[in-house]
Amino acid sequence: MSTSLRKPEAILQRLEWTVLRRLDGQLFGDYRTLFRGAGLDLADLREYQYHDDVRHIDWNVTARLQTPYVREYHEDREIAAWFLLDLSASVDFGSHTRSKQAVAGEFVTLLARVLTKRGNRVGLMIYRGGVDTVIPPGSGRRHVLLLLNRMLAPPKTNAPAVETDLRELFGVALRAVRRRAMVFVASDFISVPGWAPMLARLAQRHEIVAIRLYDALESELPDLGGMLMQDAETGEQLWVDTHDAGFRRRFAAAAAQREANLRAALRNAGVDTLELSTDEDLAEAVLRFAELRKRRGQIAAGGRMPTHLRSH
Repeated sequence: MSTSLRKPEAILQRLEWTVLRRLDGQLFGDYRTLFRGAGLDLADLREYQYHDDVRHIDWNVTARLQTPYVREYHEDREIAAWFLLDLSASVDFGSHTRSKQAVAGEFVTLLARVLTKRGNRVGLMIYRGGVDTVIPPGSGRRHVLLLLNRMLAPPKTNAPAVETDLRELFGVALRAVRRRAMVFVASDFISVPGWAPMLARLAQRHEIVAIRLYDALESELPDLGGMLMQDAETGEQLWVDTHDAGFRRRFAAAAAQREANLRAALRNAGVDTLELSTDEDLAEAVLRFAELRKRRGQIAAGGRMPTHLRSH
C-alpha cells in the first residue's frame, strides 16, 4: 500500500480506537436524535401550531393563504450529510500542537465515520481559495478514507494567494446539494464579507451546523516583545510590539468585536454553531455537539435556542 493510503488509514484507525471507543455508550444511543431532521421528504402541509419549528414554514403558501402553514416531512431511514470544509490559508494556523486544519480534519473524519457506520452517505466539498474538490455522498469505511485522503492532499503550489471568499463555497453547495441534507460547515469564517446571506439561503433548504474553528492566540496576544506578523492569505507583513500593553488591549478589543460580529452573522443565518478550538479534546467536542443537538430537540418542544456552544 502506498504512503498516501497508509497515512489516512493510520489516522482513521487511531480515531476509531481512541475517540470512538471513548464515546461508545455516551453518543450512539442518541444517534437518531442527534441527526434527526436530515434526509426528509415532503409529506404534507398543515396550519402552523405553537411550538412548530419556524424553519418548516412554507412562506409561499403562507403568503397566498394569509395563514401560516408548515411543511411536514417523512423521515428517511437513511441520512445524507455533506461536509463543507474550508482549508484556506488562515485555517493552517495553530499556536498549540495542532492547527485549525488538523482539528477540522479529525472532526470531519470522526463524524463521517459515525454516519457511515450506520449505512448513511456523506459527501465532501473542499475550499482552498476556490472549490477544488467535490466528492458525492457515499457510504462505508473506504469512502471515509477517500474523504480523508482528499483532505490531506497538499494545495497547489502555484496557486495565487487570494483572500477567502466563502460565498463561492456556499454558492457551489446551493447548486450541488439538491436533496435536503444535514450540512456541516467547518471554517474559521475569516472571509471577505457578504457570505452570511448565502449561508441563510442554504439553511432554508438544509439543516446546517457551523463548526467554527479558532485558536486562542487569535483573540489575545501574549507579551512576546517585538515580532513580525504576516497575513496568511495576502502575505502582508507588519512589525508589532506585543510588549506594549495598549497595543495588546486594542488587539483584544478588535478581536472581541470580530467575535461579536461573527456570532451575530451565524445567529442571523439561523444555523447551529459548535465552536472548536485547536486545544480541544476531540471526544469532548463530539459530546458538546451531542448536547447542541439535544438542545435543538428541546427547542422544537418550546425551549430557548442556544446560538453556540463553546469549550471552557
